[in-house]
Formats: sequence, structure tokens, C-alpha cells
Amino acid sequence: MVDILVAVVVFLWITYLWENYLSYRQLILLLGGIPFLWRVSGVLISKFGYTTDYEITQSIAFLLLGMLFSTITDLPWSLYSTFVIEEKHGFNKQTLGFFFKDLVKKLAVMLVISLPLVAALQFIIKWGGQYFFIYAWLFTLVVTLVLVTVYMDYIAPLFDKFTLLPEGALRTAIEQLAAKISFPLTKIYIVEGSKRSSHSNAYFYGFFKNKRIVLFDTLLADNPVKKEGNEGEDGKENVENTENEHGKFEGKEENDVKDEVVTEDDEIKKAPKGCSNDEILAVLGHELGHWSLSHTLKNLGISQVNTFLSFMIFGHLMHNKVLFASFGFPDSQPTMIGLVIIFQFIFSPYNELLGFLMTVLSRKFEFQADDFAKSLGFATSLRSSLIKLHKDNLGFPVADKLYSAYHYSHPPLIERLRALGTKQD
Repeated sequence: MVDILVAVVVFLWITYLWENYLSYRQLILLLGGIPFLWRVSGVLISKFGYTTDYEITQSIAFLLLGMLFSTITDLPWSLYSTFVIEEKHGFNKQTLGFFFKDLVKKLAVMLVISLPLVAALQFIIKWGGQYFFIYAWLFTLVVTLVLVTVYMDYIAPLFDKFTLLPEGALRTAIEQLAAKISFPLTKIYIVEGSKRSSHSNAYFYGFFKNKRIVLFDTLLADNPVKKEGNEGEDGKENVENTENEHGKFEGKEENDVKDEVVTEDDEIKKAPKGCSNDEILAVLGHELGHWSLSHTLKNLGISQVNTFLSFMIFGHLMHNKVLFASFGFPDSQPTMIGLVIIFQFIFSPYNELLGFLMTVLSRKFEFQADDFAKSLGFATSLRSSLIKLHKDNLGFPVADKLYSAYHYSHPPLIERLRALGTKQD
């Protein structure tokens, strides 16, 4: 039994290193970047009259420098993903200015939230004594619930525009669907995701009797929210070729329009996208299935058990001098460094295993949510909506079973269609 466990751990380590081979995190580890950054953070706080005895202050500086470094090193890949890959396939709707504006806002929000929370967590670890892990777990639980509560009302609107869904057939149908399954719906929003990307989605959020539904404007074939003008606040200008009162084309020269060669890719990009009202209801039937079957609560429960166990194990390792010396800290054991090396590196095989198990569970939940929507009479509409969304998002319907089982939190399209069956509602 012990040999089997050792083999599993070794396999997970190899998997982790293979998937992250020569990433900047491994280079940082090999080149002593963590102790170097810790020393730099000590020098930084000394400029403001603090010594390294102020461990929490130095930890905040360390986290600040780490986040700035991560943002800079990730920037080329983000730019390539957005303006090369996404642009090539017609998904990107951002300008370069909007991209950097968004990046700065994200970084600012992350700093405002994470710096005081990390400082508070370290204080609790030092103050809590032998059973600090109980207080640390309770603290993270409260923080999680608060952030989930305030995120959509105060943080998300900093990045996207949310508009109440106007009165009409779609809103009436959604309200009737919610009433049918006793979903405590209070508001329905349309989020202007099209200024960033043409990918589509829908979700719900909220606690207890205050549930809200959010629809991406890219999900709706017929968007009831009227946009003013042809240009979004930050997105790309939407130039159309329309004839003016003199019979001339605007946006392109008349000859250019006549001679323009339309490729298959252009036809795909310009093809109408989005779902009909019935298909949107089917998508929501799936999403509300997650609520009815308590999938969100089950995931929350699993994450909290994992957090509690992780803090408990951290408590047994945080004073291990050999461990800290192995990562370049032979003379001290800073709490912040302990959190980094234990949660990010020591737990990596466990995190890989947990991630795989959560993927398996997520796929099971997706099938259950599909079945719930089918029980509401949406099988036909859900099938057509899944196919449309797959086409709109340029998804590939065929996937290797082993690869998808490990990497895909949602089952491949063909498996979902097969589970829904071919019988009409």
C-alpha cells in the first residue's frame, strides 16, 4: 500500500513539473528568486523607516513586488492571447488602450483586496497560537462569503456595464421559469461583455432569497438593450457599410466593397450569433439546475474542508527549519514565505490530485444540470443551444477521452448531446 502511495505521489510530481516545465515559477525557484525578492522587500521598507523586524510590513512589500513581477511577466502572453489568437478567430473586441486600462484596474483591485487580507491572515496566524488554523479557516470563510456577496454589486461593475433586462417576452419567460422551480429571483441583468470579447455565457449569483441572473449580451440573438451609437465606451468602433443619402458607401470606398473577396472565415465571423429565447431558457434551465441540485453549496463545502485541512497541515510544517533552509531561508522562517512554499510547492501533488477529482465532480454536475433542464422540457432547445454556443465559440466537438477527463471541467459536446438523447420533448 505504501509503495502504491509513493508511486502516486511521484506520478503527480512528474505531471506537475511536466505541465509547468521551465515556467517562470520554476526559474524563480532554481535561481533563488524567492529569497532575493524577500531581501529586496526588506530594503524597500527600510526606505520608509521600517526594519525587517516588521515582518507583516515586509510581507506586504513582498506580495506587492511579487504581483507586479507576475503582471509584467504575464503581459506578453496576455497580449499574444488577446491580440493574436483571439483576434485571429474574431473574438477580441478590445483596443490596446482598453486592454491596458482593464489591466491597471484589475491590478489595483487585487492590491486593494489582497494586501490587507494577507496582513490580517498573518496576524491571525501569529496571534492564534497552537490552534491558529481554526481561526485562519474561519477568517477565510468569512472573507469568501463577503467577497461573493459584494463582488457583483461593487467590483464587477468597475469592469463591465450591467443593465436590467427590460420588460418583454424574455423577461416574463425567465420569471415564470424561476417561479416554476421556486428560484428566489430578484433581478435579471444583461452584462455588456461584447466590448471585451464575443464569447458568451450566463450565470446566477446571490445568497438566500436574493438571487440574480446575469446574461451576456453576446448570448442573445435579439438583444433588447438598445445601444446608443456605433462605438462602445472602450471597445472597438463598429464601422458599417451603409449607403448615405447620395448613394455612396460610408466606412469603405464603393470600389473596395465591390471588389472585396469574402472568405469562409469572414462568413463565419459575420454569421449571426446568439440564442433564441427558448434556447436562452434552456441554458438557464441548466444553470438553475446547479442551484436546485445544490452544486454550488457542495463545491463551497468541499473547498472549505480543503482549506481547513491545508491550514492544519501548514501548522505542522511552518516551523520546519530544514524546509525553509531548502528554499533559501536558513536563518529565519517568515510566515509569508511559509505560505508561499508550502501552499504553492509542497502541496503541488495534492493540488493536482484535488484538481483532477474536482474536474471529475464538475463533469458529473454538468450532466446532472443537463438532465435537470431536460426534466423541465428543454431537451430540444438545450441541444440546439449547446450546438450554437459551440459554433459561436469555435469549439472543437471531438476530444480525446483521457485528455478531456483530466483537463475539461465540462464534458465534450458530443457526450452531452448523447446524454440528452435524440427524442423530441
